[in-house]
Amino acid sequence: MANEAQPELLTVKETAEYLRIPLPTVYYLVQRGQLPAIQIGGRWRIKRSLLDRDILRNEEAGQPTVLVVDDDPALQTLFKQFLKKAGFGRIVVGSSAEALSFAERQSFDLVFLDLKLPDIAGDELYAKLKDLHPDMPIVIITGYPDSEILSKILTGGPVTVIKKPIEFDQLNRTVRILGHKGAEVS
Repeated sequence: MANEAQPELLTVKETAEYLRIPLPTVYYLVQRGQLPAIQIGGRWRIKRSLLDRDILRNEEAGQPTVLVVDDDPALQTLFKQFLKKAGFGRIVVGSSAEALSFAERQSFDLVFLDLKLPDIAGDELYAKLKDLHPDMPIVIITGYPDSEILSKILTGGPVTVIKKPIEFDQLNRTVRILGHKGAEVS
């Protein structure tokens, strides 16, 4: 079958299958404006070409892509604002399962990973992400810098760690140290 046979407008169910993420997650992302969706006749439709461009990030896209894994809504908002200002493509998720589903589809230029997640411990997710993409830089964000989870990660080598509460300036310094252009703070 040729690529032309695939529809441009996907249903929520088709989007879940296309992105390999759970159906409720698609609804969650659509309702928060994180997926390019429109409502037609009371039903959500998601444009495949925008998913490919904005979510899956085709290789020709010039801006760096960042995955943020943290279940704190306030922190998610901070990251979205910062990364938008810095010009990064961004995917912000609240669970390990969501993070893995995106990481299985693409590599990211940078990952911010909270250690305390609702489904899988941060050290396990860290290991799985490194298995998928060994060279992918992962920055640990934690309110528990002395935790056993962080100790397990550190046994594998040096890691960049940001201590919570996180501030805009701290994020800016971190992305610059890792070789990316930061956000212009006005």
